[in-house]
Amino acid sequence: MLSINNVEICFDGIDLFSDVSFLIKPKDRIGLTGMNGAGKTTLMKLMAGELNLANGEISKPADCSIAYLPQHIQFSDAVGTVKDETLNAFPEILSLQHEIEQLNEELVQRSDCHSEEYHNITIKLAEYTERLSFLNADTIHADVERTLTGLGFCHKDLSRNIRELSGGWRMRVELSKLLLQQPDVLLLDEPTNHLDIESIQWLESFLINYKGAVVIISHDRLLLDNITYRTLELDQGKLYDYPVAFSKFQQKREERVEKQKAERKNQQKQIEETEQFIERFRYKATKAKQVQSRIKQLEKLNLSDIEEPDSSTIHFRFPDAPRSGSIVAEAKNLSKAFDDNLVFKHCNLIIERGEKVALVGKNGEGKTTFSKILLGLLNPSGGLVKTGHNLHIGYYAQNQDELLDNHKTVFQTLDDEAKGEVRKNIRTILGSFLFSGDDINKPVSVLSGGERSRLALAKLLLEPYNLLVLDEPTNHLDIQSKDVLKNALKSYNGTLIVVSHDRYFLDGLVDVVYEFRKHNIHQHLGGIHTFLRHRKLESLREIESINKIKSKNNNRDDKMSANKARYLKQKEQEKARRKILRQIKETENKIEQTENRLSELEHILSHPEQLEDSHPEEYNKLKNQLDNLMDTWEHLQQQL
Repeated sequence: MLSINNVEICFDGIDLFSDVSFLIKPKDRIGLTGMNGAGKTTLMKLMAGELNLANGEISKPADCSIAYLPQHIQFSDAVGTVKDETLNAFPEILSLQHEIEQLNEELVQRSDCHSEEYHNITIKLAEYTERLSFLNADTIHADVERTLTGLGFCHKDLSRNIRELSGGWRMRVELSKLLLQQPDVLLLDEPTNHLDIESIQWLESFLINYKGAVVIISHDRLLLDNITYRTLELDQGKLYDYPVAFSKFQQKREERVEKQKAERKNQQKQIEETEQFIERFRYKATKAKQVQSRIKQLEKLNLSDIEEPDSSTIHFRFPDAPRSGSIVAEAKNLSKAFDDNLVFKHCNLIIERGEKVALVGKNGEGKTTFSKILLGLLNPSGGLVKTGHNLHIGYYAQNQDELLDNHKTVFQTLDDEAKGEVRKNIRTILGSFLFSGDDINKPVSVLSGGERSRLALAKLLLEPYNLLVLDEPTNHLDIQSKDVLKNALKSYNGTLIVVSHDRYFLDGLVDVVYEFRKHNIHQHLGGIHTFLRHRKLESLREIESINKIKSKNNNRDDKMSANKARYLKQKEQEKARRKILRQIKETENKIEQTENRLSELEHILSHPEQLEDSHPEEYNKLKNQLDNLMDTWEHLQQQL
């Protein structure tokens, strides 16, 4: 359907990639991956016809339609409502409707109903009406509303003026328009950057059932695994095609490299054997012909390339956290509104030392607002937030990369904030985030989005914090960097509060989820997928429907009372659970120590020359102690 043949492109005389060839077939689901700067967006722009080719060819059938969602959009000065702007996805239908309206007006004004011209107008009107029916014009309003609500718009938002929307919400309108056009090939460059979890899940479901081909660039590993079954990798100027989803592609890539290494080893062995033959029989006349043949064979032999993938990635760990109080933060009857816009009300929660907490929910429900109240950057409208004793907070804002000073260099950015001994380690810290050599002298203004995010994260290593508040820390990070950040946070021994829409990133990282929805904050114990499984939902959107049904059957006071009772019960259960887990760990440590000592005593008892009178008694005592410990461990497991 779309054929890319020997395509190459270069900037400033340097090849970004060359000899790139592949075919996009109908209903393909392709993930386009590669390190930041590998050329993914450039290749997608070439396929969309937004860049000119240096060499090569991109061909498609005349009736093949292509739609492209870029990572960054220059928005037009659109006027009208959100729904009106989205309806522009159907230009032919809108044009036909306008033509039909004009033709009907003309017929009303004419009195020559038996004339040929009148007859021609009626024929044209019938043709246009039939074409509208073929295009399913009567369903477009329902389709628009379904798509916009699927991507997070409330019904009342559809009548808002498009100019009132932020860039992230206008991006959703553009995405809605592309999905509604249903092109043969849909090109999406980081479509989830401005989506919340439920919108991502809706988009995922839509793309799985999409009738055309989809090529997607995304750093959302779970999205790629759920949608795609083919992965194109751009690496060091070359393209590799793997007929598998992302999680399996990495294994296939390793197999490719190992195969190339085996081929190179066999070739080197063949060369050595050939050279030995030539050296051995070089001066024997009876072997002269064979020697010459081997020499020519050697000259023609080209060693196969070993195309090692670029595996450079960030590597770091957070400093040990100073000990804080057992209660890190507590919200009591907390409310926040901006003028008449209520964000949340009467919310209560407690975050304890060592907890790793996720804040999830639709954009605009108050996750960032709550974080800023906790940090003292915003004042609550009602209630209060208390922070714990000896708290040192590290904060990564959602737009942290934009807050960097463009006039400073990479090195100055850290050096100006570092204090004490850590200043000696600035180069090491920067190296851990892939800034080395001359890179540290680059001005911040020339850094890519991924580089700016890495630099902003590096600032969190300048001093030890016992509470990290991270608001969308994975934006602009590639998949490998996100994995490294996740592992660093898993081993971090402080308290973590993270706002994120990346399900894979949150899975296995957090043990408590706070859901921001409909002016309330709801606690869910367990990780993000435990939360989803517990609800038995295919998407978080269904939660809203359930809440609507409940709200009709319960009055407001009863609901608040029930929520409070449930909250207190959950906190009590969670506290008891943590106590049991701590006792289990202590018991397991004692079991291990006891077993180690018993092993030592068994060795002594088998060597009489080392035996002392106290050893048999100690051995019997420890055996009984081990039995008691095992009974305690089993009892604790049952309690858990």
